[in-house]
Amino acid sequence: MASSLNPPLPPILPPPSSNQNPTPPPPLLLLPRRQLLNRIGLLTSAPFLSSTAIAKPASAKEIEVGTYLPPSPTDPSFVLFKASQKDTPALRAGNVQPYQFVLPPSWKQTRVANILSGNYCQPKCAEPWVEVKFEDERQGRVQVVASPLIRLTNKLTATIEEIGSPEDLIASLGPFVTGNSYDPEELLIASVEKNGDQTVYYKYELETPYALTGAHNLAKATAKGSTVVLFVVSASEKQWQNSRKTLQAIVDSFHL
Repeated sequence: MASSLNPPLPPILPPPSSNQNPTPPPPLLLLPRRQLLNRIGLLTSAPFLSSTAIAKPASAKEIEVGTYLPPSPTDPSFVLFKASQKDTPALRAGNVQPYQFVLPPSWKQTRVANILSGNYCQPKCAEPWVEVKFEDERQGRVQVVASPLIRLTNKLTATIEEIGSPEDLIASLGPFVTGNSYDPEELLIASVEKNGDQTVYYKYELETPYALTGAHNLAKATAKGSTVVLFVVSASEKQWQNSRKTLQAIVDSFHL
């Protein structure tokens, strides 16, 4: 009788030991394209990401500025950049007054990342943003940084002198000059300049050996409306030695 019975079922094996590593998910490079994009967040609705964060803005022309900007009327060896509403979100929103400065013809405009451009927070930004950037590998780089007054004073509008002294202002905005931190001992020169329309500018020279932007920085700032505009010229040690006079001419030319 017993021999006619079906043989017993094999025992159910226990799950693999917890000491065994589970099968890892496939590497990102092996995922289908859409899954890859979802994984890294480019197809999500994160407010700070948009197509402009990936695509190059039309205004960032990575070609020599001498091919499309006019010569400076005061020095034909430079070209003149005059910002307009088509250049930045803040200019279109009226938060920044048009500004201008000269550049050597060999410089190129570079892209400003969307997260830094203020595009996501206009017309009421609470933190500083970058307006435009230009650079030349042999000479240095420049950028225009704008800061809302509410970050510096409780007044809705103020002159730069009402905000504080040159030392007070650079203490607040110094990290936007260096790209990381600001040490008051790095400040070599702080001065006050008034141009023909009586607009007051604060001017700075900093020696910043640990700055992300470069070992040498020049800056010029003024306030108009509800915004402080800071113009920064940066250079490495080698760029500074070769192009100091050119960089000083660039920062001197900046005005609103």
